[in-house]
Amino acid sequence: MEENNPPSLSAKFKHSFAYPTVKERMPSIVARVADTAFRSKSWIKEKYGEDGSHDLKSLAGCVSKLRNEMMTGKVLVPIHDGRSDVQLWNDYLKEVTERDGEEPAWFISPWLYVECYMYRRIQEGVEKCHVLHKFDVFMEQKQKALLDSAQAILILLNYLMTVVNDLDSGETTNTHKLFKQLMQISLWGNKCDLSISGGQDNAQTSCPLDQVNKLREFVLRDDLEQVWQHLSCKAPCRVDIVLDNAGFELVTDLCLAEFLMSAKLASSVHLHAKAFPWFVSDVTKDDLDYTFQHFMQNNSMAMDMFVKRWKERLEDGSWTFEVHEFWTSPFPYCDMKKYMPDLYTELGNSSLIIFKGDLNYRKLVGDRNWPTTTPFEESLCGFHPAPLCALRTLKADLVTGLEEGQAEKVKKQDKHWMINGNWAVAVYCEKIVQ
Repeated sequence: MEENNPPSLSAKFKHSFAYPTVKERMPSIVARVADTAFRSKSWIKEKYGEDGSHDLKSLAGCVSKLRNEMMTGKVLVPIHDGRSDVQLWNDYLKEVTERDGEEPAWFISPWLYVECYMYRRIQEGVEKCHVLHKFDVFMEQKQKALLDSAQAILILLNYLMTVVNDLDSGETTNTHKLFKQLMQISLWGNKCDLSISGGQDNAQTSCPLDQVNKLREFVLRDDLEQVWQHLSCKAPCRVDIVLDNAGFELVTDLCLAEFLMSAKLASSVHLHAKAFPWFVSDVTKDDLDYTFQHFMQNNSMAMDMFVKRWKERLEDGSWTFEVHEFWTSPFPYCDMKKYMPDLYTELGNSSLIIFKGDLNYRKLVGDRNWPTTTPFEESLCGFHPAPLCALRTLKADLVTGLEEGQAEKVKKQDKHWMINGNWAVAVYCEKIVQ
């Protein structure tokens, strides 16, 4: 990425995505959707009869049309289905056209918008179904990723069980150290992202506790001490976690939320998820339910303990699991106050918002071509409903808040450092200086 003057709010930003390239990754995701539909024929026909078969043909046709438009570089067309966000998407399509003086098209328009649009179009195909209108086209991949991470999850939960039991009995005095450890586990859980791998298998198979120590040198910016200082002064308080991936990462986030509650750092935790399948592996309510179901089916004391505990937290309201259509919109977060003021106001009630993952980070900084040394708080472009922290492994070629010369040094060590998920940041912004 060439470093230049800080971009204006309307500046276009086109990712290079050298590894893998955009034109390889995105069509492969669409192709896997078509493959999933084909392989689901038997059980769908058995469950839904001819209505299910008809829906699959309709879905396959929508996906085929989408892939053709993508491969031939067509302009983006309006969305037509029954979701409540249709007008929002189509109005924004007009707004982008008027702003840029041309209709958005595949691989030439600002990539944040185009990539989000692709997933919305996939969902359009599902929404047009009669009996499969709640079908998750990425479900099989997400569930496999969870099952393939079973050993790492069990190790983590057994460890957390010991931590929580010590906290409950008042035997723990190293809350500070444990906070940083659980935050780092949540950070590196973000490596398990199916969208960056084109939907290919990407599970956590190594011990997450060992991984934290080995990967510490790959955290390019670590503001966790500042986060601790802020949170420990406010505790117990409301903490919000804007979730990213299902599977192993979701479990790490639930473990973090449990620690915050058990350590009395948080009085409540608000978990924010997607309203429909998004970026292959992003969390939906069905993914949370499947995770709990998986725990209940295993002969594990730790899994049994935590699934009961977490269900109770959701029932008594100390945890809330929330969806909002903003999280599946094409907007950068600096536009939240304009388009979704209700969500911005609600987030303002939090003492700390933790944003997980690459897409949330891209939306925080507007997906713009910032110099890497741009202060993180500046790249937020005024978005600051409350103090916030971003835990992100780098999978897109942009990052802010680095020291002078740091990017050049890392590039010599790893030429794909911005996009391969091997490097990370844990950045914090307590306030925006106007």
